[in-house]
Order: sequence, then C-alpha cells, then structure tokens
Amino acid sequence: MQTTLAEVVRVLDHLYPPSTAQSWDQVGLVAGDLSQPVRRIHFAVDPTLAVVEEARALGADLVVTHHPLLLRGIHSVATTGAKGATVTALVVNDLALYVAHTNADVAQPGVNDALAQACGLTDVEPLAVVEGQALGRVGRLNPPVTLAEFTASLYAALPPSPGGLRVAGPPDARVERIAVMGGAGDDLFDHVRASRADVYVTADLRHHPVLEAREEARGGPPYIVDAGHWATESLWLAGAAERVRAAIAATGDGTSKVETHISTLRTDPWDFVVGAEPPAGPGGTS
Repeated sequence: MQTTLAEVVRVLDHLYPPSTAQSWDQVGLVAGDLSQPVRRIHFAVDPTLAVVEEARALGADLVVTHHPLLLRGIHSVATTGAKGATVTALVVNDLALYVAHTNADVAQPGVNDALAQACGLTDVEPLAVVEGQALGRVGRLNPPVTLAEFTASLYAALPPSPGGLRVAGPPDARVERIAVMGGAGDDLFDHVRASRADVYVTADLRHHPVLEAREEARGGPPYIVDAGHWATESLWLAGAAERVRAAIAATGDGTSKVETHISTLRTDPWDFVVGAEPPAGPGGTS
C-alpha cells in the first residue's frame, strides 16, 4: 500500500505535536503536496543545500530536519540566496520538508532523552518547564566519576566534530548529577543551579553567560560542558527514524511502510580547531 505525505505528517504530528513547540518556533510541514507518495524519508539536523542534494541522490521523497529552514521571515526565494536555492531544490525535485524543532526537544523520547542516554544518566527528569513544556533533562551517573572521565565518555558517545568538547571546571572534580539541554542552552542556568546539577551539558555557550555562571559557582559546581550544537542534537535522528518507520508500519492494515535514511553529512559549520589545550593536571598544569 502506498504511503502518502499526509499519512506521514499525521505520524510526525503525533510523535512531535506542533502545539508543544515554543511560541517563537516554526515547525511542521514546510514544503510538499499532502497527496504525494512517500517511499523514503531522509533525516538530518539541518536543511542545508548539501542535505537536500544528498536526499535527492538517495531517491528520498521527504526530508525531516530538526532545524527550521524558514525560522525568520524572508522576502524572496530567488536562487541567488541560499534559502531560496534550498526551497527551489525541494520543489524542483518533488521533495517535501518537515521540521520538528523545539517540539522534538520536549518530546518523550526526544532530543534531550537521546543526549541524556549518551551521558549515561539514570533517574532522568525534566530540567525546566517553559511555556508548559519540559525542557532539558537532569539525571545521575552511577557510579560518580571525575569530570575528566565523564567528558571523555561523552566525547566517545557523540558523533565526531571539529570543536570537540569545551569544559569549564577542574578535571578531577567528582560529578554525579548531570543536566543536559541539546543545542543552545545558556538561558537555563538558573534552572541548572536550582536542579543542583554537578555538570551542565549544552552548546553554543557565549563568554559572558559562562563566565558569570562560573563566578556564581565560586569555582564549584555546576561545571559546564559545551558539546556542540550539531553533535548534541544529531543523536536524536536514529531514534526518530525508527519511531516514524514503526508507526507507519502499524497504520491501516499493516501493509504501509517507508524506508528511512540518516544523513551522513556533518552540518556542524566548523572545520578545524587550532591550539586547543588538553585538560590541566593536578595543580593546574597542562
């Protein structure tokens, strides 16, 4: 039985209800005809031109991304601009685009559950409630480890990226309670402190919020880990693809099915790092 885009959208809307997205977000179906058939779905973090070309080459009918293509208003879709070129590539190649962004962050399981799992956390609970939705997660390590051991384990669990992990805190500090927020999370420091987390794992951390957070901590917890925006959110893709595939297979008389593919492209915009310092040893020396 042929699966239509309308059927896939119903499944995605059920797994990641658009109503649970933050008020500033733009999620859901961006391009596509609801009556068009969907045989293969391509999952990626970002709707870049390269991702669209990868999807086209694989014969996909639908691209599902975490990040929106049209989060802010645009006034032209001419191919002279990257967004216009992306929209044109989608339409010309009969590729639909669906976005699950902050509604995938708050879903259970969602982006932050995947990150909590990569951290090895148990007893996981929401970190904060914003606009009535549970943002981030906080849980514990069993047994506790040092900050250096925790970050080395997390680095191994994340997909490789040029920036690696940036860590603020002493390598030999013992840590047990970990808060996570996939993607940009420097607006949740108050919630992190209230959760009594030893470590906060997030991304896109700016100088002043981190410096102020470390000053408030007086050198103690919460220690801070910037694990990269793309890396922390790409963990969600495989689970999302599996859930969509299973939900479609379970619809109707059970004959509906789609293939899914995870993008192999690293859409982290950084290419290399110069002069990164290793963790300091005892006494603060490298």
